[in-house]
Amino acid sequence: MSNIIKEYIPLIDGRKITIETGFLAKQADGSAIVRINDTMLLATVVISEEIKNENNFFLLTVDYREKYYAGGKIPGGFIKREGRPSNEEILTMRLVDRVLRPMFPDSFNKEIQIMISLLSYDNTVLPDGLAGLAASTALSISRVPFNGPISEVRIIRSKKKFLVNPSLNQLEDADIDLIVGASDKSIIMIEGEMKEIKEKEFMEIIIEAHKAIKPQIDAQKRLIEKINKIKKINPLKFNQKESSKIKKLQKKIFYFFYKKLKKSYQKFLDKKNRSNEEKLLMNKFKKTFFSKNEMEDKEFLINYLYGKIKKKIFRSLLIEKGIRLDRRNNKQIRSISSFVNYLPGVHGSALFSRGETQSLTTVTLGSSLDANRIDNIIMEDHEKFYLHYNFPPFSTGEIKPIRGVTRREIGHGNLAQRALKNIIPNTPYTIRVVSDILESNGSSSMATVCAASLALMDAGIPIENPVSGISMGLIMEKNKKIILSDILGEEDYFGDVDFKITGTKNGITACQMDVKNTNAITYDVLNDILIQALEGRLLILNKMLNTIPRYRSKMKPKAPKIYTFNIPKNFIGLVIGPGGKTIQEIQSSTNTNIVIEEKENLGHIEILGKNEENLQKAIDKIKKIAFFPKIGEIYKAKVKSIKNFGAFLEISKGVEGLLHISEIDWKKINNIEDELHVGDFINVKILGIDEKNRKIKLSRKVIIPRPKKK
Repeated sequence: MSNIIKEYIPLIDGRKITIETGFLAKQADGSAIVRINDTMLLATVVISEEIKNENNFFLLTVDYREKYYAGGKIPGGFIKREGRPSNEEILTMRLVDRVLRPMFPDSFNKEIQIMISLLSYDNTVLPDGLAGLAASTALSISRVPFNGPISEVRIIRSKKKFLVNPSLNQLEDADIDLIVGASDKSIIMIEGEMKEIKEKEFMEIIIEAHKAIKPQIDAQKRLIEKINKIKKINPLKFNQKESSKIKKLQKKIFYFFYKKLKKSYQKFLDKKNRSNEEKLLMNKFKKTFFSKNEMEDKEFLINYLYGKIKKKIFRSLLIEKGIRLDRRNNKQIRSISSFVNYLPGVHGSALFSRGETQSLTTVTLGSSLDANRIDNIIMEDHEKFYLHYNFPPFSTGEIKPIRGVTRREIGHGNLAQRALKNIIPNTPYTIRVVSDILESNGSSSMATVCAASLALMDAGIPIENPVSGISMGLIMEKNKKIILSDILGEEDYFGDVDFKITGTKNGITACQMDVKNTNAITYDVLNDILIQALEGRLLILNKMLNTIPRYRSKMKPKAPKIYTFNIPKNFIGLVIGPGGKTIQEIQSSTNTNIVIEEKENLGHIEILGKNEENLQKAIDKIKKIAFFPKIGEIYKAKVKSIKNFGAFLEISKGVEGLLHISEIDWKKINNIEDELHVGDFINVKILGIDEKNRKIKLSRKVIIPRPKKK
């Protein structure tokens, strides 16, 4: 314990963050603990000894896992150990990866694995806002060449106040919920959801987030200084200079491709034809300069250098001539077409196309049994609105193996879901939205948001304010900046910023920003992007509303109908029946699905069916079983048995009351059977109900006119 080195970061609300190293996971290249109260995360960094990036891709792997023991839980299901990561864990991995990736040198060629574990959780702070700080601390004290430190914070606005690193309970009243990553100089990553806020409010919370991040960066620097006094941190050396052979190859590629590619780009071809021309050029280049064996050795390097040439041409055309690959100016939106009710057999559907990006989105309505169950360390909940995003390889004209849902699909689906969730009205339905990307050339997640809004309106979900989305780009070079609206795939890949923004006519609902050039985003540039995005969002929204101006007043004939009502809690068992026999019989005979659960000391009934008549039959059957008489009401009752002191009458199935001999008639009755017989039906009024034993007191005479006295 004497080897532990610590630093502290005070928070405005009196809490403090502790970062420490030197005790746990000492065989990793770097390790750090981050702690607030009793919430603790461990981050470790390991770097490979050999070169690994032969596929021209920086091999950074970020893994985040929440240990069940951290919250005092045992994993559910048959296998009692942690398995594959949950969606929530994958989203946290992406948050950390996206803020770290731009901070490494371009020519770094070794693999890095960062593992972050939630070791302890105390409900006072959400751990995803601390994961970036933990990873950056571990990287900063390792031998990895890292241009940090950086940090991330989760920041919300609740009741007009900003809160940093909030708890789950504090999110309930928040109208802004963001995770922001930054260096001490610039914003690098933003992700979050909002309840239709204005651009000015967005800028205010970003500035507050950056203020909260800077002390965390300073604390990491102080920690590095303390370690350097004990043992100097020597960053790993790697070959940053290109060899003469690589320079020679680069020259060859440049002279062969530069003019030809530039000429090709100025033809303004569509993506597929442009790609075909590039393939023909590449094949010609390979055949001209290399044998088959040479190509196998140099292919990855050729592709890497070829990518650099493409980037240079793309950026020079934009900066010098203002030319985009599809002839648009920097503010212009691609051509838009949209259709609703595209799939007649589903509950709601829309096809939305913007340029060469196309989303086919469907809405399916279900009962509470179809809700998406979330059960992890942080929360146990049921989502009644959720969205799934699918990105098949044919959408980009590629062949790839299908190995389950990718992290990208989970991330894009989550962004679209957060964009829409706060405009979904209260409804008894569970709503599942599925977006299948049929064609992609940039902004597919934003096409999903637009298509989902249309599909929801087509399904008859009463959303008053539809949401549109746009992806914004930025090119900065030679003290010149160009903000691009509705970016293409190449503009994302070769640009400096990818900023996705969604919103209604009233304000922003969600956003996601990634930065490749860490010096690109200043507050002024960020504000300029938001203003230009607003113009594009409203234009797209107006195009959408030309297709369907308002949600359908009636749901589709094939959409299920839901009826909900409450019954007294003590009738739940009767409705279910022994072994579920009663409720199963009702469902079978009426072709409905019935959900019954206890809520707020009542039995909450939810009946889902496609046929109105059958739905009403199910309602009537349940109400008959769960009959609860009211004092003062008149009911038609059946005489079940007769005693000397009165008669027992059945008001409803299983519900009986006593009609005392004195309450049968105004006249004096000596023999009840002179007036009533078993099986007779008579009208009676309920005089009272004994709350303890539930005995019901009935009267017949009070509803019979009283005879006049002689």
